[in-house]
Formats: sequence, C-alpha cells, structure tokens
Amino acid sequence: MFGRAPKKSDNTKYYEILGVPKTASQDDLKKAYRKAAIKNHPDKGGDPEKFKELAQAYEVLSDPEKREIYDQYGEDALKEGMGGGGGAHDPFDIFQSFFGGNPFGGGGSSRGRRQRRGEDVIHPLKPDTVTGDIVFVLQQKDHPKFKRKGDDLFVEHTLTLTEALCGFQFILTHLDGRQLLIKTHPGEVVKPDQCKAINDEGMPMYQRPFMRGKLYIHFTVDFPDSLAPEQCKALEAVLPSRASVQLTDMELDECEETTLYDVNIEEEMRRKQAQAAQEAYEEDDDMHAQNFGTRLVGKNICGAVKGFHCDHPDCCSSEIT
Repeated sequence: MFGRAPKKSDNTKYYEILGVPKTASQDDLKKAYRKAAIKNHPDKGGDPEKFKELAQAYEVLSDPEKREIYDQYGEDALKEGMGGGGGAHDPFDIFQSFFGGNPFGGGGSSRGRRQRRGEDVIHPLKPDTVTGDIVFVLQQKDHPKFKRKGDDLFVEHTLTLTEALCGFQFILTHLDGRQLLIKTHPGEVVKPDQCKAINDEGMPMYQRPFMRGKLYIHFTVDFPDSLAPEQCKALEAVLPSRASVQLTDMELDECEETTLYDVNIEEEMRRKQAQAAQEAYEEDDDMHAQNFGTRLVGKNICGAVKGFHCDHPDCCSSEIT
C-alpha cells in the first residue's frame, strides 16, 4: 500500500499516558481514561495539556485498527496517515462522547468544551425554578502573634522583672497595620500571668461591622535566674520586708532539712503516666502467665498430670479444663 513499511517509532507513550500496560483490555482502557480525564479536566482545575494527551491516547488505543498500527510502527505511522491519522479530534468532544453527558452533575447537558473566560454558560432549566444560594466556607488561617476567639483577639507579651515592677511601654502592630502604644500607668505593677484588655481593638462583630470586640494582652514576667548578694540587699531596701519565721535551735533540730530542685511538671506527669501504663501491662502479663501455668498442671481423670497419656480407657480422651 505504501511501497515500503514505515519507520518504527515510539509505541509506548500512549500506554504510559493512560497508565496501563500494552496488554490492557478495552475495559482497562476505559477505566483508566475515565479516572484520569475527570481528574485532569480543565473545568476541575486540571492541566489542559494533560487532558489533551489523555484524549489523544484513548482515541488511538480504543480503535482496534489504530492500536494495531501504533503497536507495530508507533506514533509517527499514524501521523503519516495510516489508520486515518491520530489525535485530530477535539479532546472535549471525545470526553463528552465517552460520558454521554456531564460527569460533574448539575442540570442540563455537558457544555462539550471548556468555556473561555468571559463567555456565558447556559444551562437549560425549568420555568420558575427557585435559585439557590452560593455558600462560602471560610477556613481561618493561624496568625503567628494574634489568636482569635469570637469577636476578641488575644496576644502574648513577655516583660522583664524591671518592666513589671517599674512600668513599661511598647508598640504593638495590629492586624491592619496600625501602631498601638501600650503602656502602664505610673506606679502600676503587672503580676505574672495577668491579663489586661483594650476596648474596640478586637474583630468586627457579626452583623455589626462598626463594633469590635476586645484585645486581650496576657503578660508573662521573665525572672532572673539568680541575684548577687548586693542585689538582694538593694531589693530588700525598697521592697516590703520578708515575713520570716523565727525558729529556735530546738525547733530547728527537730526539723528535717530538704532540698528543692527544678522540675518540668508537664514532663513529670507524662513520665508517671507512661510508667503506670507499663506497670499495668506487666501486671496483666503476670496474671495471664499464672492462669496459663495453672491450666498446664491440671490433671486427668485418673490423676495423671495433664498433657500425659495413661492406659485408663475413660481418662485421657476427656481431660478436665
């Protein structure tokens, strides 16, 4: 027909596009194309080029004549005209003919091809159809500094011991970029874990956009790890005196001296829980072993140790449990 056989070229590409072996049946091809075409359809946010390649591969491999030529000579033979050519059809037409409608649901028939930006999309509907609502589901993104609870905002701030006792001021950059000056009143002392609030600096209230919640600031105080003796004396001179208890030598002799050490209470509790779980597991294993051992030393009807046979006709065939 051609005078000579065409030059052989790649004959595996279409199979790789569909993700099937060369021995794939027609049912295998349909399943592979259906899954990949829906996933890569441009209307579903897929890659248009990948969608086009899938349609071209399926068009060739689903046609027995084209598939035979492709398997023997490859893609170039189809491009040269053997088998009626390869891949000249619109990928959206192939998609619509395969599914026979809109695989994504909704009223009316499939539009057949992807609508260009700016085109009207027409869906035939029955008269007097009640229009539905568009529902937007928002997922709140975490902020590295602010935390939201309803209409209120929460922020953490760490003070030095000097700032907590003697006063402070700092600038807080709000979510909208405004600079808020945060400061204490003269002589005010901030205690560890104390919270303070600023009105109308939270989030807008629902259905009341001109009203806002509160901004809460949670303060932590960073204490020094240690103090020099002269620093302690200086603090004692300005701070309220210590409520020390005077003990006699006899009372001190009757007391047992203790040693305080640092501990991470959360880590301590986790360790105790893990230890308790391990002990419960070991106790359960011990009880299981004891029950198993008791069962092993049970005896047969004749008195022989269970597990051993004797010559008694009514014994070893019916062991006690």
